Amino acid sequence: MTDRQFVFRGFRFDPRTGELRGDRKQARLTPRAAAVFTMLAECAPKLVSKQELFERVWGGLAVSDDALTSCIQELRQALGDDARAPRYIETRHRRGYRLIEPVTVIGEAGVLDPSSVGHRHEGALPLPDRPSIAVLPFVDMSSDHDQEHFADGITEDLITGLSRIRWLFVIARNSTFQYKGKPPDIRLVGRELGVRYVLEGSVRRQGKRLRITAQLIDATGGGHHWAERYDRELGDIFAMQDEITRSVAAVIEPRLLAAEGVRALSRSAGDLDAWELVARAQTRLWRISKVDFEAAIGGLEKAVEIYPEYAPARSLLAFSLLFAVHMGWLDRARELRRGHEQALAATALDDHDPWGHIALGYEALMAWRSEESIAAFQRALDLNPNSAAAHGHLGHGLAFSGRDQEAIRHSEEAIRFSPFDPLMALFLGNIAVSHYLAGRYDESFRYASDAARVRPGFHGAQRLRCGSLARTGRIAEARSLLATVRSEQPQLSLAWIRANVPYQTPELMERFLEGMRMAGLSED
Repeated sequence: MTDRQFVFRGFRFDPRTGELRGDRKQARLTPRAAAVFTMLAECAPKLVSKQELFERVWGGLAVSDDALTSCIQELRQALGDDARAPRYIETRHRRGYRLIEPVTVIGEAGVLDPSSVGHRHEGALPLPDRPSIAVLPFVDMSSDHDQEHFADGITEDLITGLSRIRWLFVIARNSTFQYKGKPPDIRLVGRELGVRYVLEGSVRRQGKRLRITAQLIDATGGGHHWAERYDRELGDIFAMQDEITRSVAAVIEPRLLAAEGVRALSRSAGDLDAWELVARAQTRLWRISKVDFEAAIGGLEKAVEIYPEYAPARSLLAFSLLFAVHMGWLDRARELRRGHEQALAATALDDHDPWGHIALGYEALMAWRSEESIAAFQRALDLNPNSAAAHGHLGHGLAFSGRDQEAIRHSEEAIRFSPFDPLMALFLGNIAVSHYLAGRYDESFRYASDAARVRPGFHGAQRLRCGSLARTGRIAEARSLLATVRSEQPQLSLAWIRANVPYQTPELMERFLEGMRMAGLSED
């Protein structure tokens, strides 16, 4: 198991990076000290002999006791421990060392092994270096408790679904943490588990209907970020379970991103870590304006410079550069290449991050490599089938390829999953493109107008409004709107569209260009 962390009294240790985080202390251990501490944590609270440590950490090389003693001293300094009255690392003279504290192991994708939960830690666990959430068992509120299996199934499926979000640290609270009557103190739960957010809910049967409620709570302050109620007729219990869990998992991602963005915007840029720099940039990108994209790109470039091995920063920077090229805000030749390089670097760092594959898909789309583009977007969706963003971006690639029915289906799925998503303008824009290329110009104008209303700075939607108006015979309105669009994008011309807008075949491109000609756009 490579993606794991160890938590114990007031500390969290990541053996991959050597980072040890505490309530008031933070240190990055040297590789040898990190390897020693990893072995002590794996065996805690049992004794680890000196010989075992020498064989594991030094590979059997002949080294003096001083090398091991130096590592132990480094660990004690990082922990604030005292060899004379140890609270963490105990020395057994001539025998070895042991980590006194019981340790909880957090495994692959940030999911806490339920069998390891139950230790009470003194003080609060430190928060991890990315957003963290605990999924509490959904409670069966039915009078005869005949839906307990359904509640347990929803809880397990939500843990699995949320664990597909690579930037999110998911902790599953064990099934013994039930409550009857009085709800748990969410802030206490957050402190005990070391998480910022808690997802909880209930199931109640009323005759032939089931009512499922869910709510997302900030465990640090107790505020509610989202709540929803689902009423369903009893039927195929597994289909119902799948539908509810997919809906909840899909809507949680943008809600958490928004909450993290607001939190990061309220802090000084110099105090932000890698994730917080990404969250702040994400909030800017959602606004879809030139000014906001410039600010977001600057912040992401800083994140990549400081944290070069942090995949989400590179994948979001890649997407930002590519989208800005599409809108006409950046030079195509230079930024398309740079976006591609950042996307490749992101997927090299983490091939299971959907954001990286979305960026690769966008670059291929902008370079008119249709099949490659759709395959990359599909890969992102495969990695997280509950992602509204992945559905939306796949719809984007399909729309510009002229596959209107598939594009509309995925875009509508994104909207159904996340009806108040910050990317709503893009989802609507996909549907507008699909209708335009299929010759349904009234529908195209309606969806493009909805997208522009949500995000007025979305130049792609504004251009599509011009072409749609012209195609419906409303030439005067189209030309008036085009004058406004060109005042914001003075380089706009038919030649510019050919070079920068990713209609994937000459026939599809010509179909759009004809509408823009009718609206009065010239070749140069």
